[in-house]
Amino acid sequence: MSTSSSQTTPHQLDHHNQQQQQQSSLTQVLKYHKETKHNFTNYARGPHNLDWANQPNPFRHYISSPLIPLLHPPYTNESPLYSSIFKTLPLPKPISQSTISQLFYDSLALSAWKSTGFSTWSLRVNPSSGNLHPTEAYIICPPIVSMSNKGFVAHYAPKEHSLEIRAQFPSGFLNYFPENSFLIGLSSIFWREAWKYGERAFRYCNHDVGHAIAAVTMAAAGLGWDVKVLDGLGYEELQKLTGLEMFPKFEIPSRPIKGSMPEIEFEHPDCVLLVFPSSVNDIEVDYKELSCSISEFSGLDWKGKPNVLSKEHICWDFIYRTAEAAKKPLTMFNGSVVDPFESSGTFSESSYKDLSLREVIRKRRSAVDMDGSTEMDKETFYQILLHCMPSGSRDGEKHVRQLALPFRSLAWDSEVHAALFVHRVVGLPNGLYFLVRNENHLDDLKKDTRAEFKWVKPDGCPDDLPLYELARGDCKELSKRLSCDQDIASDGCFSLGMIAHFEPTLRSKGSWMYPRLFWETGVLGQVLYLESHAVGISATGIGCFFDDPVHEVLGLKGSKFQSLYHFTVGGPVVDKRIMSLSAYPGPNDDA
Repeated sequence: MSTSSSQTTPHQLDHHNQQQQQQSSLTQVLKYHKETKHNFTNYARGPHNLDWANQPNPFRHYISSPLIPLLHPPYTNESPLYSSIFKTLPLPKPISQSTISQLFYDSLALSAWKSTGFSTWSLRVNPSSGNLHPTEAYIICPPIVSMSNKGFVAHYAPKEHSLEIRAQFPSGFLNYFPENSFLIGLSSIFWREAWKYGERAFRYCNHDVGHAIAAVTMAAAGLGWDVKVLDGLGYEELQKLTGLEMFPKFEIPSRPIKGSMPEIEFEHPDCVLLVFPSSVNDIEVDYKELSCSISEFSGLDWKGKPNVLSKEHICWDFIYRTAEAAKKPLTMFNGSVVDPFESSGTFSESSYKDLSLREVIRKRRSAVDMDGSTEMDKETFYQILLHCMPSGSRDGEKHVRQLALPFRSLAWDSEVHAALFVHRVVGLPNGLYFLVRNENHLDDLKKDTRAEFKWVKPDGCPDDLPLYELARGDCKELSKRLSCDQDIASDGCFSLGMIAHFEPTLRSKGSWMYPRLFWETGVLGQVLYLESHAVGISATGIGCFFDDPVHEVLGLKGSKFQSLYHFTVGGPVVDKRIMSLSAYPGPNDDA
């Protein structure tokens, strides 16, 4: 019997199945995004009432794992001026108990306590939607004197400001990276956000991952360290590296259900950050070889059992199906993960108070309300937006590398822009503006938005700031309406919606870019938080907004560009519930 040359080969079959899987994943992600939009007539599905008896514990612990206390650095130590780190980083410090303590203290630790009535709760350096903190952190580190005589994996416990040692590993693994390098792993507990926000929680968890990436990057910069997401690694590698394989596989139900489901409290590994001396100019990563070494972590002696966070749960199955669809595979490529450091634009350095990096990042607060009266001058406005730029190529090249802090930690070209509602900026007409953070998208944005938009540079705008005036007018009521009728969107100096280059990015790169687009908005949001505090005002993220009405205001149709996160910046109403800035009272804390 003759064999036809048209027969399908195993390779072709694998390729066909892979394409089908990719299309299925993309369909799931697009469906999730569409069905978790808020609209004027209905909100995304979520709990009708909050089950306070089952509010998730905000602190994960690994019971019986060895606990290593970290140090509490004083505010008076050698922290550089906040404005200086955008120009150049200090000399790298060696890895030690002191510097590791400082990194966590300035990035993911508790920062204050609040109290009202009989309730008391903590705040953290890294912001979180609803202060629910789904993000957990791990360190994969070489031996450190007085901490461990072997390389170790540890979970960071923010309440105690301590490390819970999960496992030790043989020397050699970190030889893939330069001397004085280590890894930080980030994961998400979806249940913490879903308890309050229902199906939209997957979005908010990934905002928080972005905030955490930026928080770690900025804290590391104060120590002379650089940070890069090792984005060639896939979900399975991240799971092994952080010891999260120990969680039982969660069987996703066919519909939302309620009951006792401790397995729903598993941690979803998001990313691993390489932290390394800023003096290193080149790091070549062979992800295939690195993956083989990580596979050995499955055989380590992992210590500690995760604590239970709630007695009863609600499973919003849509979240977990989408998380499955957005899992990233291992990317087999070799290449440098280091980009040259590029200073951010400086236009009005006098706008900044003389605050140290530590003062800014630890005293940052999410504004509860804006006062509706504070104004800022346009020079300060322009300076804040300059630090919102990823920097890099703006000469028409295909790639716009993210070289400036903290965007340089990300491993992809900038995909997120900002539509701004200007309310109280002295010297700038009120109205709608647009910050183009990747000028390769400028032509598409002009073509896809309303024909009547002007797209002109405002008066006095720096040449290297691609900010455009679209239309003049009082946007206060409009911005409030679009942000779920929240006064905070109209009572500040300006508010904004972060507009992502959406479906084309997912189709060209994969459905795993979906959470990463939210990470980028979180990094951008963290810059807005820090910049606001550094100039003497405040900011807050707004996760509740009416998605498609935002697109309608801009004239956007389809899914080419989508709004993913809103923010507001202005003069805060003082929150009298702050009990203490001394999150960890002791002789080293002078707050």
